[in-house]
Amino acid sequence: MKRKVGLTLLALLLSLSMFGCSSDGSSSSGKGKNSGLRMLMPYSRFDPNKDFMASYIQEKTGVQVNYEMLPAENFDEKLNLLVANKEPIDIMKLSSGQFYQLASSGALEPLDELIDEHGDYIKSAIKDSTWGSATIDGKIYAIPEAGSGASAGEALVVRQDWMDELGLEAPKNPEELYTVLKTIKEKKQIVPLTGAKDSIYGDIASAFGIVNDWEDQNGKLVHKAEHPRMKEFLSYMNRLYEEGLIDQEMPINTAAKAIEKFTSGKAAMYKLAWWNSTNTVNSLKQNFPDAKLSVIPYLQDADGKASVGINTGITWFIAIPKASKHKEEAMKLLNAKLAPDVFKGLAIGDEGVHHELKDGKYYPILPKFNEDLTNGSSYMTGTDEHKYPEYWQARVRKEPILQSYFEAFQKEAEGHLVIDPMSLAPPIDAVNKNKLKLMKLLDDNVLKFITGAEPVANYDQVLEQWYAEGGKDMVKQANDWYTNR
Repeated sequence: MKRKVGLTLLALLLSLSMFGCSSDGSSSSGKGKNSGLRMLMPYSRFDPNKDFMASYIQEKTGVQVNYEMLPAENFDEKLNLLVANKEPIDIMKLSSGQFYQLASSGALEPLDELIDEHGDYIKSAIKDSTWGSATIDGKIYAIPEAGSGASAGEALVVRQDWMDELGLEAPKNPEELYTVLKTIKEKKQIVPLTGAKDSIYGDIASAFGIVNDWEDQNGKLVHKAEHPRMKEFLSYMNRLYEEGLIDQEMPINTAAKAIEKFTSGKAAMYKLAWWNSTNTVNSLKQNFPDAKLSVIPYLQDADGKASVGINTGITWFIAIPKASKHKEEAMKLLNAKLAPDVFKGLAIGDEGVHHELKDGKYYPILPKFNEDLTNGSSYMTGTDEHKYPEYWQARVRKEPILQSYFEAFQKEAEGHLVIDPMSLAPPIDAVNKNKLKLMKLLDDNVLKFITGAEPVANYDQVLEQWYAEGGKDMVKQANDWYTNR
């Protein structure tokens, strides 16, 4: 008799789950319904249908998802072809440019009603300020996927054993940095500061007020290209270059080449990204077992203020195409993945299996964490913005050196973080159209000014070219949004 009652109860529960309802009749946000949804993802080097995370998501939500990836090359062309052919894909994980192009062409479903009906967890997870990045003409066209929160990524590091040898203190501002670099060159006969071609700004530029791509100056957005102190910064960098205080090969150095110069003892100072810290420190110790490194505090400007630029922008946009035949089921799945317990599992796995809690902090359990969760971010379709920065730090605690430099950078940056005011802007036509082209135009010319290939006095001509090739439109449209946001 008990067996019969148990089977009857099991049948009832299965029936309820097939209809996506809980025992009280409310929506279960997609759990239990095997709808065979199709999700399109950016390219990556793994099979998305065989990865642990695919089965984990199905287990936690009850929904089968068939994952497809765009190709490594010509991915935009492939995406446009899929949309033009009205391929019935249910969920797309799009870059900013892809999202804007598809949303503005009418290929994406407005999500306001679907979120209101089936997005209770989504509403709780995503901050109100974030939604504007996915809103066009007053309608939401995607779930914006925020990152791991505001944190410092890079800082200058120096051979502290050499600083001690020369009796030098950590520089606090550009002039003190000049003195330190000059002393190192004279006494050690090495490159004082090395770097890569993509490291021309950072904390040195910040000491001249050039902190982010965009800055609010008296309520108006100003791009760094038109920053009033740009020529002052370039003159300073040219001075360093002309006197051999920065690597003469900086304009052609890759990040790997700059690290090699630093770890081989050919340079005393380097702008380190914390995610490269383990390899950098280990290589240095292998070559110089007694070497010591220290982090230089972020340089101060003329007013004694340090600033660390941060862009907390939205990298991915999770959209439902108009061609989808399962729009409600897709939204229910997206919502289910942001249920607190499910999202925590997607971010750091199961407690006792993938992670553990020590002193209020999440630590990975290795090697299980790496084996199962390495590709986890590819499956993200929105994040719990309140919890994800805390969960995410488990990834920097995988290795002691990595953790130590991440935490050291955050300690130095505390109270100095400056968020780019355009971080959460919606897709803006002129910005999307011109950003990459104008960034290359600016950076190529900045390197010429630093190396003396062009006199800094000619910067105004470059700025006029920057305006003419789309900068003027970009600044205008950015300010139109900023004024009316």
